[in-house]
Amino acid sequence: MKHKKLTRFIRVLICAVAFQNLSAQEWNTNIDEAKSIAQKKGNNIVLVFQGSDWCAPCIKLDREVWSTQEFQNLAKDHLVMLKADFPRRQKNKLPSDQEAHNKALAAEYNPNGYFPFVVVLDPTGKVMGEAGYEKTTPKAYFNKLNSF
Repeated sequence: MKHKKLTRFIRVLICAVAFQNLSAQEWNTNIDEAKSIAQKKGNNIVLVFQGSDWCAPCIKLDREVWSTQEFQNLAKDHLVMLKADFPRRQKNKLPSDQEAHNKALAAEYNPNGYFPFVVVLDPTGKVMGEAGYEKTTPKAYFNKLNSF
């Protein structure tokens, strides 16, 4: 009897993890791929500059907005999400080509080095608006990004 309960628990756990991965925010890490997707869908790009392992407001923005099911549901058909992460811990170090790509994005779109810094781009890469961390709801943040 215990074996059946354990087996059922494991199956439920596997399904929950699989569902979570299916519904997770889809992040792009390459500007050219993001532009291509945005042009095909007619969506704007949300470029997020973050320090995922050291920037407290970045972590809060991720937890309070990007990682919420509400924001993900709103964004999935309307926005192309692009992440430029700048982790500091050695264990989170990015591959050198990704690091160089993120630095190039920062040189063009975030020359002042603000974190978190959110830039809304049209499908060609033209800046439509900018934002940072705000204590707000996922829907209100989504609406703000769409207002640009």
